[in-house]
Amino acid sequence: MRRLGYVAAKRLALETIGWTLVVLGIAALFLPGPGLLTLFAGMVVLSQQYEWFEKRVDPVKRMALEGASRGVQTWPRITASVLGVAWLVGLGIYWGEHPPAPRWWPFDPAWWFIGGWGTGGSLIASGLIGLVLIVYSIRRFRGNPYDHEVETERERERHAARHREREERRRARHDATSGRRPYPAASPTGPGVVSD
Repeated sequence: MRRLGYVAAKRLALETIGWTLVVLGIAALFLPGPGLLTLFAGMVVLSQQYEWFEKRVDPVKRMALEGASRGVQTWPRITASVLGVAWLVGLGIYWGEHPPAPRWWPFDPAWWFIGGWGTGGSLIASGLIGLVLIVYSIRRFRGNPYDHEVETERERERHAARHREREERRRARHDATSGRRPYPAASPTGPGVVSD
């Protein structure tokens, strides 16, 4: 019974974290912040619970890895990415300082760089996350480009293993509730083969 409580608590925690990240990611698509990254993180967490999320995560992951790989294969691309990070961090600092609105600003001065350090801090955090991702991409893909076929095969194997685990858990729950003895585990050598 204690095991069921643990499983239910884990499922609730994963779903809460996943859906929170998805909502924050969608909000950050329109507000300053790492929207796509947060949305993807939420989808990854929810893919542990829902098969339909898992099927949607893999194509996004493949595109992200392929883009990360392409972005670090030449030094001009790496330089452009690092300059983008520097610009984002600089904008966050400038935004946080909240300079006065210029005279040409047609709206209320309170709307100039709205949010102050809250918005500036999210821009700085986005830049630092971007820098970490650039370093990760350089270490993983520089000189060793992403291979779509290998990754697709790994996904296929991972999906098959997860499907087997889910079926085993479902069968064990069914056997536990019906009072039947569990099915014997499949022999690794196959039926009809005698092992030592």
